[in-house]
Amino acid sequence: MNLDYQKLADLLFPNVTKTPEDMEAAYPARKLPEGAKVTRFAPSPTGFVHFGGLFPVMVGERLAHQSGGVFYLRIEDTDAKREVPGAAEGLITTLEHYGIHFDEGAILGPDGKVQDTGIYGPYKQSLRAPIYHVYAKKLVAEGKAYPVFSTEEELEALKQADKKAEIKNVDWEAEAAARRAEMLSHREFTMQDVEANLAAGNPWVLRLLSDGDGEKKIAFQDLVRGKLEMPVNDEDFVLLKSDGIPTYHFAHAVDDHLMGTNLVIRGEEWLPSLPKHLQLFYYLGFKAPKYMHISQIMRLDENGNKKKLSKRDMGANLDDYARMGYAPEAVAEYVLTLLNSNYEEWRAANPEAHYTAFPFNIKKMSASGCLFDFQKLTDVSKNVLSRMTAEQVYDGVVGWAAEFDPELAALLTADPDYAKAIFAIGRGGKKPRKDFATWTDVRPYLDFFYDDLFAVKDSLPEGTDMADVKATITAFKATYDPADEMTVWFDKVKAIATDLGYAADMKAYKADPTAFKGSVADISSFLRVAVTGKLNAPDLYTVMKLLGKDRVFARLDVFN
Repeated sequence: MNLDYQKLADLLFPNVTKTPEDMEAAYPARKLPEGAKVTRFAPSPTGFVHFGGLFPVMVGERLAHQSGGVFYLRIEDTDAKREVPGAAEGLITTLEHYGIHFDEGAILGPDGKVQDTGIYGPYKQSLRAPIYHVYAKKLVAEGKAYPVFSTEEELEALKQADKKAEIKNVDWEAEAAARRAEMLSHREFTMQDVEANLAAGNPWVLRLLSDGDGEKKIAFQDLVRGKLEMPVNDEDFVLLKSDGIPTYHFAHAVDDHLMGTNLVIRGEEWLPSLPKHLQLFYYLGFKAPKYMHISQIMRLDENGNKKKLSKRDMGANLDDYARMGYAPEAVAEYVLTLLNSNYEEWRAANPEAHYTAFPFNIKKMSASGCLFDFQKLTDVSKNVLSRMTAEQVYDGVVGWAAEFDPELAALLTADPDYAKAIFAIGRGGKKPRKDFATWTDVRPYLDFFYDDLFAVKDSLPEGTDMADVKATITAFKATYDPADEMTVWFDKVKAIATDLGYAADMKAYKADPTAFKGSVADISSFLRVAVTGKLNAPDLYTVMKLLGKDRVFARLDVFN
């Protein structure tokens, strides 16, 4: 093309009067400590938040905040056809539930609508068109971008051709050659062609004028995958669509530069686009950020084969975990076990620390991705919940039950002190109880503490002498005193065992079980099933103290 590029830029962007220098002044460089990372989460909200989306979010949040940097939210909503009303608000609410807080960007205002916080906005790309046009005009003026015009008839013909297109039996090499020939043909035009098309009101898109040689390679360092090589971009890809809205490629380059992003964390599906982005940063005169591409989350299918965790799979929707009763802290810790191979080792050495104290390390991330495993999540969740205080458990259960189990919420909130005393059983110490993994497990765990929920669920072992059960209950009632210390209480239970021919000493019973009818453990189980309806329940002494003598005796009488 032998053109007056400045004149071409003025023709295409007659209303753009600001310059890149004006933009640089409006978006000053961030003043941060050396080594501070500026990261972002930049979704295109089109529905629910995928579980896999939590991975780049947590990585970005941890790396930014550990380094004294900034983590911000940018809404990439340039594709109006895919936009779902309320999706951005839902995304922010969901991420807040999982403890993700942004330093700036798009947040929810008091009215529940998205608003900006920070000086680098707008943080919705649909509101930044004038900014992109400044840099688009710069590229045209420097001979690095050009317009491609189409009449309305041509656009309609393209739409119809796309609808009828068959992908079977395509000669892909010929197809690629044809596309490249078409691309090159668009480079040939005159200023008179541009003026005529503009006068006719014909729509146009802006394409990058690539000077890359697709036969050559570009080398770059991915922070997770190491040194990679890919073909240099030689495609004149679209920068601005016919409505003046930028493509992702162009918008993210301008935004990441102006917003000071120095580390981009995204899925591996964006790797093929990286040569385009690096070329674009070079054309614009920007320093490219560092990149790290995270592998997709996989799952095992019914045949044991690895498959991508699709949006139709259980657990793909982050909202599933709230419904299933997983505490957000548990989900966050599970994600960290998948992201950093040394997380569990750190947790074992720091059992009381909050997960945000974990020193997240890029070098501990796997380039091959990770496998989603509900059982592993459940195991992690049990550990997380066991470390919580009774007050934290109470707050978590009530918050969940208010939405998903109103009856349970009503019982717990009717007497918070009583409920917290229940949750306090077996908490603290080096080996806390691990009675539940999710909030859905709480109801069956504590149902015997509430008369409205109580039912005898377990049976005594087959062959149990019911006469001994009745004798145990009678003797226990005759000696029970709620004021007894635990040792006194248990001494009385052992005395009942001895009187009925059961071993009071477990060592003696194990040494010669045939010498006894059973052990004190059997006597305890008689009382446990009668009082709790279960063979396995928390410490019986504490349970009885909480229930009170009258309720304990009432249940013993019914069982007897």
